[in-house]
Formats: sequence, C-alpha cells, structure tokens
Amino acid sequence: MADAATTPLHVAAIPFPGRGHVNPLLNLCKIMAQKKPDIRITFIVTKEWLGSLNGSSSNEAPPPSVRFATIPNVLPSEKGRGADMDGFMEAVLTKMAQPVEQLLDRFDPPVQFIVADTVRLTPSSSSSSSA
Repeated sequence: MADAATTPLHVAAIPFPGRGHVNPLLNLCKIMAQKKPDIRITFIVTKEWLGSLNGSSSNEAPPPSVRFATIPNVLPSEKGRGADMDGFMEAVLTKMAQPVEQLLDRFDPPVQFIVADTVRLTPSSSSSSSA
C-alpha cells in the first residue's frame, strides 16, 4: 500500500436508493471529481441501480476517478416499491447495512470519508470500522 502522501483521498458515496437521491448524489460526485482530480470516489449502489444508471441516456459518464461498486439486491425492486413503501423503508434501514459495511471493509486504500443521504443511518456505524 502507498503511503498517505501519495494515496489519493478515498470517498465513498452512499445514496438512498431512490431516483431523487441517486442522481443528485452522482452529480455531486462528478463535480467533486472535476474540482479535485486526485480524489477517488466510490459510488455504492445495488446491482439493480447500477443497471439503471448504465442504461440511462440522461447520465453522462462520470470522470475516471468516480467508480461504481455494488451491493446485492437486498431491497424490493425500484419498479414495484411503491406498492409497499413501508416494507421498502424497513429493508433500507435493516438490510443494507451489512452489505455496505462488508464492501467498505474490502476497499484498498480504505475509505477516509463517507458522503451519504441524511435518510441513511448505516454509514455512521460503518465509518468507525473503516477509518
């Protein structure tokens, strides 16, 4: 592993899994990467969300310093979640934490900074294990 002087800042971005959250956070990450090219940003979404982002013509490709990482589809599908919003919210709050924490633990260099929605409660517990 490189020393701290040569290792770029590694930021994990963890959006709430909804279009009004994923797209704005991705846009923020693109801006951050353009302003500070030596930053490494890992954008964490479910596999379903990554497929949606890759298939959308409205999303221009992020700079090379913005990378995607996925967790399994542990949530009800985006396509039908409106039918059971309470179940979806419960899944977000209970089923996402473990896969996100496991993913954060595998990063090299480790994540030094987490950007997340205020709705997400899990990054605070994850941040202590990855600092």
